[in-house]
Amino acid sequence: MTTTPPAPAPLEPLNEDWERALCVVAHPDDLEFGSAAAVARWTEQGKTVAYCMVTSGEAGIDAMEPEQCRGVREAEQIESARIVGVPEVSFLGFPDGVLEYGVDLRRAIALEVRRFRPDIVVTGNFRDTFGGRNLNQADHIAVGRAVLDAVRDAGNRWVFNDQLGDGLEPWGGVREVWAAGSPDATHGVDTTDTFDAGVASLEAHSAYIDGLGWEHFDAREFLEGFARQAGQRLGVAFAAPFEVFPMGWAGDE
Repeated sequence: MTTTPPAPAPLEPLNEDWERALCVVAHPDDLEFGSAAAVARWTEQGKTVAYCMVTSGEAGIDAMEPEQCRGVREAEQIESARIVGVPEVSFLGFPDGVLEYGVDLRRAIALEVRRFRPDIVVTGNFRDTFGGRNLNQADHIAVGRAVLDAVRDAGNRWVFNDQLGDGLEPWGGVREVWAAGSPDATHGVDTTDTFDAGVASLEAHSAYIDGLGWEHFDAREFLEGFARQAGQRLGVAFAAPFEVFPMGWAGDE
């Protein structure tokens, strides 16, 4: 006897009562494979969003040497961010493909949090899988774990204290960390009106996509499948799903 698996639980709307968000992910393209349309929604609302890439994705194109690839992928990410209204993209320069969770990674991300002083930090899925058998990539897992700790580190004056001074102070104002595309997502944001911008943002990574060798890849078709699934859970046409991690004292209320 076969049984029908239970339908995914409905998604709750994300709280959009905030002004500044910092998106920290492992590679160029990580945000574009699902959450760039949400970023476009937020910038259209007048919010300020910045991107931080831990690596430059220099190991991402098999037919291109890493140093050449670095420049190509950084340029593609800057253009991709521009399409969704993000003017600031930083690259931390960690090595692509071999990221390790640790103090150095936490330190670098904490510095970006202290510099930008966001209300919300967005990262990618850092669970072991994307759901089912689709294993996650090690860089994604390392960065997501480090983001959670670095956000707490950024608010502690006595952690990475050498960063402080010349106007740079601790920042404990991050309310929540949102992990995009998590299989444990409980919240979502309606991306129906900004879906086209998200597609264009992914299409800007043309050299990377071509390098993957995905014959007849269609960015719109790819993104639409995931966005429709999340939209059904949120009660809209298209949506982006997020797992929410409350930070600081706000999470204890």
